[in-house]
Amino acid sequence: MRKLPLHWKIVIGMTLGILFGALVSNFSWGKQFVSDWIAPFGTIFIRLLKLIAIPLIFTSLVKGISDLKDISRFRHIGVRTIILYISTTVIAIIIGLLLVNTLKPGAGISQETIDELTETYAGNTSIITNLQEIEQQDSGPLTFLIDIVPENIFTAFGNNSLMLQVIFFSIIFGISMLLIDPESARPVSRLINGLNEVVLKMVNLIMLMAPFAVFALLAQIIVSTDNVEILQKLLFYGATVVLGLILMLSFYLIVVYLFTGRNPHWFIKGIAPAQLLAFSTSSSAATLPVTMERVTEHLGVDNEVSSFVLPVGATINMDGTSLYQAVAAVFITQALHFPLDFSDQLTIILTALLASIGAAAVPGTGMIMLVIVLESIGFPADKLAIGLALIFAIDRPLDMCRTVINISGDAMVSVVVAKSLGKLHHSVQKEENPLHNQNDISLH
Repeated sequence: MRKLPLHWKIVIGMTLGILFGALVSNFSWGKQFVSDWIAPFGTIFIRLLKLIAIPLIFTSLVKGISDLKDISRFRHIGVRTIILYISTTVIAIIIGLLLVNTLKPGAGISQETIDELTETYAGNTSIITNLQEIEQQDSGPLTFLIDIVPENIFTAFGNNSLMLQVIFFSIIFGISMLLIDPESARPVSRLINGLNEVVLKMVNLIMLMAPFAVFALLAQIIVSTDNVEILQKLLFYGATVVLGLILMLSFYLIVVYLFTGRNPHWFIKGIAPAQLLAFSTSSSAATLPVTMERVTEHLGVDNEVSSFVLPVGATINMDGTSLYQAVAAVFITQALHFPLDFSDQLTIILTALLASIGAAAVPGTGMIMLVIVLESIGFPADKLAIGLALIFAIDRPLDMCRTVINISGDAMVSVVVAKSLGKLHHSVQKEENPLHNQNDISLH
């Protein structure tokens, strides 16, 4: 009997988690039981993925760059990657703006609902924390460039939210290896190669836990949904965001077909486990190890491409989140009767694009980015808490959905870049025991 593929195991885990969460929600002890005995396993899994994320980024980036042997080849990959990431993010924001201006989901929100949401969520600690974080940030135009450069690399290695600094150091380290004598670089290269193999095997081992972890994560989310009535009132807004995300995914599939000639089903099948994990964890950073494994070994993208494109994408390419910023910002202005002109819409495009660069690839980042976007169009400061409260009830499920698009966009760009450089291979997929010493998949 053929072994059940990983993505089906994850789907089963998610389904059982939703059903279990819905079942125990009917009992007074259900929420506490899930919190004490089920949720910790999901938390452990996310911690394991975050644990391996920075070592994976460092080893794979340094290995990928140093294996190029020629600095000009790195330039070719880098230029293509940045152009594609910026282009797809702008397209995502435009799709969001077109949908929210056409469907006008905020126009149907009554004042009573706004008052109820404000009373329920305006004092929420997460909202208050987001506003405080924005107030503490330096708002200089080149602040994001300063934030890319680490003062202390060990501090950056110890904080997943500083992933862009780790990428900066890794790129400089890899380029420096290209520029020194090959004999001098060989011992370091052998060490990096060995570390990379070990880290990849750790990813395989961690993934053994995935189906059980997503069961725990989904069960926790279901029992934590406090106000179903408010969620129902915000369905139109949520549906607008989801429709935009679906259109963005369709755009990816069209691009993959046009540039590679591959069937869209091939792309979805290859990246599905990473998409399901992204949905469960709401974190591009936590999903990165799985995304790299799927793109390299199941989509056939050469390691020298994926090792650069995917880590960079996890921090600067957030198409799903950027689309969400556009919809959420205009939705809030519609609901609170704050007029927008064409220049404000252009400001949203520019600000959402810049805000996505360097934003931490962790759950909840979208709310902070949204405050930046709202402030850029002159939204009244005294209404920011009300605006965030308006969408807070439905933010978590939308965060799960937009993270799927974030990692799908990274995978699409890696496939296109690999194809343009002749680095896209056909993969022969074999399901083996991750404890085996041989590679799980061979590339030909």
